[in-house]
Amino acid sequence: MRQGRIVLAFSLLVLIAGSASAQTKRAGVMGDLLQDVQSVEDKLVSLARAIPADRYGWRPGEGVRSVGEVVMHVAADNWFIPVLAGVNAPANTGITNDYQTVVAYETKALAKDAAIAEMQRSFAHLKQAMNNTADGALEEQVNMFGQTATRRSLWVMATTHLHEHLGQLIAYARTNDVVPPWSRGGQ
Repeated sequence: MRQGRIVLAFSLLVLIAGSASAQTKRAGVMGDLLQDVQSVEDKLVSLARAIPADRYGWRPGEGVRSVGEVVMHVAADNWFIPVLAGVNAPANTGITNDYQTVVAYETKALAKDAAIAEMQRSFAHLKQAMNNTADGALEEQVNMFGQTATRRSLWVMATTHLHEHLGQLIAYARTNDVVPPWSRGGQ
């Protein structure tokens, strides 16, 4: 009898877990964007890990973000962009709809591992906000940097922004003799 209850409880857990994971799989434009964001996250995290900690302060020139600042900028905007869609950032980030809070967050000097962990947490927040956007809400208007836009265009901008900084970090890595982990076979 007890073993039957354990099997039943385990079966329910598997069913609930399977149902929860199925809810994060999306079709349409949001599904495509979420898949792309996951791919960019994987690359940004692996590249950020591959760059040595002593190179996190490296910058290509005066007034240009350092390696560590790029990682923190990605995290900051991953927290901030959902705010534009009406999804609050966690209070401990200090990020609100005032862009100065984003600047304050992204200029925090964190060690390599802490910066990467922060970026990973921010990606979870971004993906959850994107996944929770109902298809019917994609055409709703939002204020994006003083201009009216749709939620759809906000999420497209979030995705393209990530690609911009992935390219930046690739250039930084290559300049510092770090080969992106996903391209090591075809150097």
